[in-house]
Amino acid sequence: MNEKIVLSTPTMHGDEMKFVQEAFDKNWIAPLGFNCDNFEKETSEYLTEGKEECHALSMVSGTSALHLAIKLAGVKRGDIVLCSDMTFAATVNPVSYEGGVQVFVDEEEDTWNMDPKALEKAFIKYPQAKVVVLAHLYGTPAKMDEILDICNKHGAILIEDAAEALSATYKDRKCGLFGKYNAISFNGNKIITSSGGGMLLTDSKQARDKAFFWATQAREQAPWYQHQEIGYNYRMSNVVAGIGRGQLLHIEEHRDKKEKIYRRYEQGLKDLPVKMNPYLDYTKPNFWLSCLTINKGVDKNPMDLMKFLADANIETRPIWKPMHMQPVFSNNDFISVKEKSVGEDIFARGLCLPSDIKMTDEQQDFVIEQIKKFFN
Repeated sequence: MNEKIVLSTPTMHGDEMKFVQEAFDKNWIAPLGFNCDNFEKETSEYLTEGKEECHALSMVSGTSALHLAIKLAGVKRGDIVLCSDMTFAATVNPVSYEGGVQVFVDEEEDTWNMDPKALEKAFIKYPQAKVVVLAHLYGTPAKMDEILDICNKHGAILIEDAAEALSATYKDRKCGLFGKYNAISFNGNKIITSSGGGMLLTDSKQARDKAFFWATQAREQAPWYQHQEIGYNYRMSNVVAGIGRGQLLHIEEHRDKKEKIYRRYEQGLKDLPVKMNPYLDYTKPNFWLSCLTINKGVDKNPMDLMKFLADANIETRPIWKPMHMQPVFSNNDFISVKEKSVGEDIFARGLCLPSDIKMTDEQQDFVIEQIKKFFN
């Protein structure tokens, strides 16, 4: 097959251009504007279905949303923050922006997300910790009941990084609503995209307004430029928000296609010594990326599989390398209840497979056949 089979790319529909064109027609292409306002409103309505309060703030990235979530949670220099270990660096980097210290908490095998038992162990070692940052990996919801119970028990604020999990649900409640402050991402390879951008979510209008203040350079109400706090240029452009509004119309369609891809891999690879990324039966992942792990004891390496597939013009990607293994965090503590880190084990045996919703059945069949060739 000559055409490269890619991991995950944007899928545009045409509705996006209607909102973008309106921004051009009204000459409102700068940050803020009607598209930003409506994107926030429509995202909140999609997430809550009118059942609860959610205040959204559209921003330049999911990372900036996480940064302001860290500020809202009151993290100061030297504060311990308990963080997901196996995730993208953007989940935990904002802790450093405010001078906090990340303590990384191991995963569990049922969802590849933060292990509640390891989190409890972390609180025993660091009872002063008052903030937890949790990521839902590859669109799979974490064990939220247990996590929330532990946070409440220790009086800690939960920040939910739902960058990969937009549209996923835990017991019929959508990810991005569980923490006091939450973030979603519209980066180019996410389930929907605005080309870049993200959103801060909170049930507190006061917190949303404070984040808006910081995100617009902390400009005070005065006829001149007056500043009493440090601010940031974090607001989303009205054009970018227009793309997001058009994409949001298709989010359930995207999720369904992602699940179809996962199910075809699940069926096609069932006779091989591999397992697909797991999830709890009372959750509904968004299946953002379909992943596999090679069974323990099998003399095959995912990096060799990655190269084998690359030679067939198939793009794959390693599982997120755990944060406690990253050189930049070599001095940070890591908490596990296992003799060997679960995250390290998943990283050592795992690979992300092509999950682009434009991938044809023929292309996916080719990927499956190449994986079979590798093992046989």
